[in-house]
Amino acid sequence: MDGVSLNTDPVVDDDADADEFEIEGDCGMAECISQSGVIQGENPLPPVVGMEFDSYEDVYYFYNCYAKEQGFGVRVSNTWYRKTKERYRGKLSCSSAGFKKKSEANRPRPETRTGCPAMIKFRLMENKRWRIIEVELDHNHLISPVSGKIYKSHKQLGIGTKRALQLDSAEEVQKVRLFRTMVIDVDGNGSVEVSSGEFRSSHNQTSQLRLKDEDAQAIHNYFSHLQLIDPNFFYVVDLNEKGCLRNLFWSNTRSRVAYGYFGDVVAVDTTCLTDKYQVPVVSFIGVNHHGQSVLLGCGLLAGDTIEACTWLFRAWLTCMLGRPPQVIITDQCRTLQAAVTDVFPRAFHCLCLPRIMQKVPEKLGGLYEYESIRMALNNAVYYSLRPEEFEATWEDMIHHYGLRNHVWLQMLYEDRRQWVPVFLKEIFLAGMLPTRPNEVVESFFDGYLNKHTSLKEFLDKYDQALQANHQVEVLADMESRNSGFMLQSRCYFELQLAKLYTNNILRKFEREVEGMYSCFCTRKINGEGEVITYMVREQIEVDGNRRESRDFEVLYNATEMEVLCVCGLFNFKGYLCRHALRVLHQNGIEEIPHQYVVSRWRKDIKRSYVLNHSNGGIDINNPVHRYDHLYKCIMQVVEEARKSEVRYKDTVQALDQILRKLNLVEGRL
Repeated sequence: MDGVSLNTDPVVDDDADADEFEIEGDCGMAECISQSGVIQGENPLPPVVGMEFDSYEDVYYFYNCYAKEQGFGVRVSNTWYRKTKERYRGKLSCSSAGFKKKSEANRPRPETRTGCPAMIKFRLMENKRWRIIEVELDHNHLISPVSGKIYKSHKQLGIGTKRALQLDSAEEVQKVRLFRTMVIDVDGNGSVEVSSGEFRSSHNQTSQLRLKDEDAQAIHNYFSHLQLIDPNFFYVVDLNEKGCLRNLFWSNTRSRVAYGYFGDVVAVDTTCLTDKYQVPVVSFIGVNHHGQSVLLGCGLLAGDTIEACTWLFRAWLTCMLGRPPQVIITDQCRTLQAAVTDVFPRAFHCLCLPRIMQKVPEKLGGLYEYESIRMALNNAVYYSLRPEEFEATWEDMIHHYGLRNHVWLQMLYEDRRQWVPVFLKEIFLAGMLPTRPNEVVESFFDGYLNKHTSLKEFLDKYDQALQANHQVEVLADMESRNSGFMLQSRCYFELQLAKLYTNNILRKFEREVEGMYSCFCTRKINGEGEVITYMVREQIEVDGNRRESRDFEVLYNATEMEVLCVCGLFNFKGYLCRHALRVLHQNGIEEIPHQYVVSRWRKDIKRSYVLNHSNGGIDINNPVHRYDHLYKCIMQVVEEARKSEVRYKDTVQALDQILRKLNLVEGRL
């Protein structure tokens, strides 16, 4: 299972063991170092007190990954053994720790160590897991992750390790999980300390989550339950310097698999955090093949700081095997913008337009002529077809109403390329960013979570929300596969997509087909060269109570079968607009070109919500690798076999045959 156990064992440094001895130097891990291969990959989080690991080698592996990312080497400074030769304590240091012994050689080697204090100490606990008990992150020399220097510790681990340090496959990337354990309070005996059912007090309110009496136990119970029923459940916790819970992230198998299908555009919902809900939950949301919201992970943050948001984004990215989305959508917030830039530098960062427009009454409501200002703002944002048109309309609004020094509007203008639709036409948004007036973005947990919902109550309802969402998707799948869609017209475009798209998407496309017939004037204004320019006129509704005629420019290339409309609907929603359809229709095209048939909306693609790991990187000589791979394979069998009684019986019969065959093979050995 991806994650670590929840426990409340106190962190102590107890050296009082009579039957022990100590070994200093690199010999403690010498048998694990090979001269071939260099560590690949990274671990995004630094070590902290309270992290737990399955083995001594795991601690070394983790710290070595962190060291390579930071740009320093690792060596084993001390290893403590009992007389039974069982290791029970260790210390890993920066390779520049200490100083070399003085040599009497004629040409002694130059001193390369600096007495660096950076290190971690860890010990074997009663639960047979290794826990970090002391950490020093600061170095007394320069380190650089981009220096390109390869240290001895970064070479591939060989015999005696639990796993190789070759991380080229998704299988191994998944195993570099964030080895953190939840220690709610370590000042006493490991129990949770709260004051009379109120929120926990802290000198720094963002240094730890504010938990009520029952919250810690609710987290423990819920995560323990998920670990039992979901072998690929992933979670990671962030502890402060006292070992208290600060931030938390989790994601189940279904969410992780869904990201593989629908991870091109992801929205981060921080409403509960910014609006000061009792449960400061942050949700990662995608949209499925029906245009329905799907949950891609959840987190709890103690505060809306850059550090907290960066930690959460890195935890989520690790869970998704390091594959960032193409587009990420957040609220307009400098903290989020800084974290997105840090963690997702290659993703296009959009700001949520509906959330921005919801703030208009609050930010501008007190201004003279507010209603006229609101209409002018709507006109600039929603009805500008070209960037220069927006610029002119915005400037006219600012000048006419004397808003030159309005701080909020200045900030909006600075960020205009991230939220105004006219600047986003080149970005595929899969319908996740509403671009029309009065469209709102609903929270995934609407109906299950409000400002006064407690954490325990939220966790109790969490499964209900996921099950309801799953049921809606299953019903939509059945409807799309088994029932014929009642077409409003016999248009060949509609007939074509009715065979391919899910019904929900087809209904949305149908409105564009109907609108195609309402475009009352289509004229060619430029017929030279391969690209022909058309002007399509349509009556559109403005401000909800009046209509006006607008001309939409459409470019058409008959050779490449390309069509591009100035309205940008294809990238906004994922299907062609009425203006483009009108031009195709006028040119006698009977089928939508293949490049405009989007696979993410198709109903004929089989989507299995079982986490699939290829066998690339599997070492068949390694029993741990064999176990992990076989376990994941059999879980896929279980997922398929449970779907019907016939499948169940066939699977049981096949498994019996496999077991008999294995027993026969074993008998011959």
